[in-house]
Amino acid sequence: MENYDDFLNSQLEEMLAKMAARGVEAPELNRIKEAFIFARQAHSGQKRKSGEPYIIHPMAVARIVAEELLLGPNPVIAAFLHDVVEDTDHTIEEVKSLFGPDVAYLVRVVTKKKKVQNNTSKQVDNFKQMLDSLHYDIRAILIKLADRLHNMRTLESMLPEKQMKIAGETDYFYAPLANRLGLYGIRRELENLSLRYRCPLEYKELEANLAEDKEANESRLNKFTTHIVELLRDKGIRARTEVRYRMPYSIWRKLQTTGRDFKHLDYRHVIRLIYPAERQEDEKRICLHIYSVLTDVFKEKPGSIVNYIDSPKENGYQSFHVQLLSEQGIWEEIHISSERMVRKSKLGVAERLGNKSDNWVEKFRALLQDMANQNIEGGFMDSVIRSLYNEDITVFSPRGEAISLPQRATVLDYAFEIHSEIGLHAQYAKVNGKLCSIKTELHHGDCVEVGVNKAFLPQPDWLNYINTYKAKKYLTPFLKQMKSIPKNRCEHCKPLPGNEVIGFKENDGHVTIHKRDCPIAISLASQRGDSIVSVDFPEDQDVHYPVCISIQGVDRYHLLIDLVDSITNGLKLSISSLHTVTEDEIVNCTIHFSVHSFSELQTAITTINKIDGVEEVHFVDERG
Repeated sequence: MENYDDFLNSQLEEMLAKMAARGVEAPELNRIKEAFIFARQAHSGQKRKSGEPYIIHPMAVARIVAEELLLGPNPVIAAFLHDVVEDTDHTIEEVKSLFGPDVAYLVRVVTKKKKVQNNTSKQVDNFKQMLDSLHYDIRAILIKLADRLHNMRTLESMLPEKQMKIAGETDYFYAPLANRLGLYGIRRELENLSLRYRCPLEYKELEANLAEDKEANESRLNKFTTHIVELLRDKGIRARTEVRYRMPYSIWRKLQTTGRDFKHLDYRHVIRLIYPAERQEDEKRICLHIYSVLTDVFKEKPGSIVNYIDSPKENGYQSFHVQLLSEQGIWEEIHISSERMVRKSKLGVAERLGNKSDNWVEKFRALLQDMANQNIEGGFMDSVIRSLYNEDITVFSPRGEAISLPQRATVLDYAFEIHSEIGLHAQYAKVNGKLCSIKTELHHGDCVEVGVNKAFLPQPDWLNYINTYKAKKYLTPFLKQMKSIPKNRCEHCKPLPGNEVIGFKENDGHVTIHKRDCPIAISLASQRGDSIVSVDFPEDQDVHYPVCISIQGVDRYHLLIDLVDSITNGLKLSISSLHTVTEDEIVNCTIHFSVHSFSELQTAITTINKIDGVEEVHFVDERG
């Protein structure tokens, strides 16, 4: 580009004209022009990696803020100045004196702080600073997203290792953040640019596949969408259609999760059906009218409706999704949306700044503050990323209360979302009226009821069935506080308190205890005799050990009830499983339950032996 002056001036005038068209007055436009001049002088002589004057970057960021996010004058001015304090000799005080305290505040928030010596990386520090700005003013985080978007759009000039670093950050943090803020257009672009630079060969192949698919289906889709518009027009409904192909990143993610190839991947595109509505309260009525007209002609796929109008995603997304069978016998995914809903999905939170009804932003702020105050295992950033999930599902309590959860959330996640005590004592669930485990994965629209038992406590494997920060926050420390089995027990002989035991000191300093007749202990004694140590393995009423017994006897009325009663009521022990078979009046029964000690196991065996009809009881040695 030979004449940067003409280019920059034309960029500025285009932006100012668009802002004037949406009502920004002349004094504010002059302030924006002054900010451009100040930034240009401040960055004079600085170059980007591409060799272009550095001012090209602030100009591009300001245009994204003004034209794509539709923010006001002060954020646009801050976008021009966002690198001035960080990369030049100018100070925040100068910015404040020239452009006011609000602009100075925004510039200060988006300026990277010098790293203080600590255990985190500079990247994590920058992420935390961005998230911290969300506590105070969401405009600052929108400027940072605009900054990242332009950096990704111009990443080609970077070295491959730098491309990988920036693309990795974008996919890990910035794209999910844009999604959480409802900025779907920016999210999609960030995701795709990230994939393009992280996996260029895969990206190129996906682009080629999509181009081929578009060409092959263009005529068919034009015919289908034309038919839809004509049907609606005949009913007096104005609407337009868009065939939106999924971006390479979206296709790539589907391929990863489904294990399919491109040709066998369902719904490589969606058809958006967009209608005007003069009043927001008319939107649902018009949408359902459209749905009725279409399903009078096209078959609807059973169970395909997803109603995001009545139950919006937590970031504000609204639409009505349904799958219809086209004349060619192909299921097509249709998204029915008003013009307002489409605009809202593009601008997200940027459209609703200052709207007190947007309480999900406040909820997310509170969540971030809680994360910062908690020392959660797995790290602050990992907890944050789990909260920036790509998609939500909405499930309902029996009273109709809507709860937003990440995809693949379980009943346990739901229980902890309701209340920590419900999560910690959840025993069973009913999903859509059907009894199921608390580990059951939930789906959009499920109605969930949790059965609570105060005597029931979390199990260590619950950590494998939770996905939300809140569930991890309460479950992790609770499990740590629970008494665990002392020392390391041999997995082969599984000793109990009261058995004759011996210990062997391991290289890491831990002691493993074995029964004295354990073949592993005998082998170790002959090879590592110096590692033998005396151990004390006392009974602890807070620690249970799983055992198994086998029972044989003569069948009679009430025998099984007496067996169960002797363990549960007589000894106050919990049965985990029971299997019984009766053949020719001979009963063979296997019971798994938990005891505190070897003597308690012996007591159980003795007690059961005395039951009428029982012939034989013995411990089942389930050695691995």
